Amino acid sequence: MSNKIDRILLALMAAVLTALPFVASGYVIYVVNLLMVFVVLALGLHVVIGETGQFALSHAAFYGVGIYTAGLINNQWHPPFFISIIAGGLLAAALGYLIGALALRMRDIYLALSTFAFGEAMQWVFLNWQSVTNGSNGFRISPATLFGYELATDLKAYPFVVLIAALLLAATIALSRSQLGSAFRAVRESDVAAQAMGVNINAIKRTAFTISAAYAGIAGGMYTTFASFIHPESLGFQTTILILTMVVVGGIGSVRGAIAGAIGFGLISELLRQALSFQEIIYGFILMGFMMFAPKGLFAGRDARRRAPSPAAPATAQRPAAGTAKSTQRSAV
Repeated sequence: MSNKIDRILLALMAAVLTALPFVASGYVIYVVNLLMVFVVLALGLHVVIGETGQFALSHAAFYGVGIYTAGLINNQWHPPFFISIIAGGLLAAALGYLIGALALRMRDIYLALSTFAFGEAMQWVFLNWQSVTNGSNGFRISPATLFGYELATDLKAYPFVVLIAALLLAATIALSRSQLGSAFRAVRESDVAAQAMGVNINAIKRTAFTISAAYAGIAGGMYTTFASFIHPESLGFQTTILILTMVVVGGIGSVRGAIAGAIGFGLISELLRQALSFQEIIYGFILMGFMMFAPKGLFAGRDARRRAPSPAAPATAQRPAAGTAKSTQRSAV
């Protein structure tokens, strides 16, 4: 039943996104483009936090790497936009692989603080590397191109932004259902148990950080297809908290929760754009409220209830056979 509902919701979303350019204004198209970027960012954070259980606070830094890398390539060489997006994703992934080394030595709050420090260091780089990022004056981005076709408006960039978001959503679902996704969840539940099952803990953690950073870098490249300016202050702790709130409120470990959180809080961030000094306070209260009263978020709890066995079911039906357990362990390696 759940899969059927998901398919219906995806079909409705696809229909709305298809019809939107014919009925919406330029500002609405811009907001939807931005929401697609938030969806990709939330999916990337879902991989490292929701699937693997590694609490990282460096997502905005990788997002900024993707923006500046794609923007610099656009400004200098004007290649087809997908080349600059791939370049931003690859550079962010390389940095994510290096940062993944922290996950091999640290856990919980220590890992969060270390990745937060990396994010703050990268924002300092964005602010002070004048020759590359133009520092506090902000960075102008030339319009993206595709074989001579210039994406000079939000509407022209819209189909490509939606397509990239859809491809990464499909990739996330496939990853969740794969053996690698099973290994991610095994590490999330228990490092010791996963290692006993034969999972390479070090490789899995680094892979999760690399994939998550690649998503953020690609999201940054997507941003350059419809935006013409970026300021380093928009890549700081406030953006990290916004993306984290999307994932936590939507439901940690839930793909549908990450999407719903990205869309919901993306819209809220637009509504609160004029209240710049209060945004972090509002996000903080929302995050605290959900951690206290609904720690599993809006969708993860529902998913868990759907998977829970019926109280009337016999105990033997709830306990897998020994052979099944062993085969499940092998499939997660």
